[in-house]
Amino acid sequence: MIDYEKAVTRAVREIRPSGIRKFFDIAAEMDDVISLSIGEPDFVTPWHIREAGIASLERGMTHYTSNAGLIELRQAICDYMRRRFKLQYEEDELIVTVGGSEAIDIAIRTLVGPGDEVLIPEPSFVCYDPITRMAGGRATPIVTRAEDDFRLTAQQLKAAITPGTKLLILPYPNNPTGAVMRREDLEAIADVLRDTDIFVLSDEIYAELTYGARHVSIASIEGMRERTIVVNGFSKAFAMTGWRLGFLAGPRPLVKAMLKVHQFAIMSSPSTSQYAAVEAMTNGDEDVRAMRTDYNRRRKYILEGVRRLGMPCFEPFGAFYIFPSIKDFGMTSDEFCTKLLREQRLAVVPGNAFGQSGEGHIRISYAYSKENLTEALRRLGAFTEKYGK
Repeated sequence: MIDYEKAVTRAVREIRPSGIRKFFDIAAEMDDVISLSIGEPDFVTPWHIREAGIASLERGMTHYTSNAGLIELRQAICDYMRRRFKLQYEEDELIVTVGGSEAIDIAIRTLVGPGDEVLIPEPSFVCYDPITRMAGGRATPIVTRAEDDFRLTAQQLKAAITPGTKLLILPYPNNPTGAVMRREDLEAIADVLRDTDIFVLSDEIYAELTYGARHVSIASIEGMRERTIVVNGFSKAFAMTGWRLGFLAGPRPLVKAMLKVHQFAIMSSPSTSQYAAVEAMTNGDEDVRAMRTDYNRRRKYILEGVRRLGMPCFEPFGAFYIFPSIKDFGMTSDEFCTKLLREQRLAVVPGNAFGQSGEGHIRISYAYSKENLTEALRRLGAFTEKYGK
């Protein structure tokens, strides 16, 4: 008999399955479930973007592109980043990737080796820790707090740095909290990092989805471009999740090294998606503006709703999630979400899926229709009335 457990590497064996997908998969097998668990826009990719992808197929443009991506797409991304975020990059400082997730993966695998420490503000997206450990690195969480608006503070960062620290993940706008970092916050972080050899991986996939001040990238702060890898993509802002397309930008020598990992693991990103993305980058600003306006309405609606039910909740100014506290209910996050799903057919994500510091919270996505959000609040209200003090 083959011992398949032993055949799997220790690093992979020790990784927990995604807590986000766990509840999504359970909900998919149940009837009459409202799922607010997945961070996926309910908007369809705008027609002119789909049309560009269709046109590329009709013209037989179905071959490999260059490893780094279509030159016209990389040029369009450079123009977009300059126009939207005041970031200056050249085409050879970019790689078009299979979603933002691949960009995160190849950046970490290029920079992190055995024993290198990666600092990860938490709560945060689920992939940073396992990718770090599969690369042989040490993932060290920095717990952010609601009283600090879930921002990473310069004091926290300075206290966490050790001689082995190689990389800081900067996941803002944040999933799951919706927290954002203001320019003054980033300048304070930059002051801590400038005299170190620490690099930054700035995950900016929600950069277009901020409500109030426009997103500021740490790469735009003086002295930070040369040590920062910016990750972004098309899934969230352009409602292109299924097209699986993202990109990274950074210093030329690092990007050149990351391209080697991309070449051997992926070859190139899907050509159809890339042709569609050229259109998104060039003519998609108005689509993003309209979707952001709608998300903002939903944000206010769901935030007011959960607070009305007696659930304390930090006001998020980015992404499309709220992160209310459930500490008054005397249950763990898993218990709360499991009972809510079984009894009310409402799927949300336990906060501990985003690191242990997320315990005592749940993540609710408002990337869903007003009708779904209204019914979800009704079901959540019935649940909180039953179990509340």
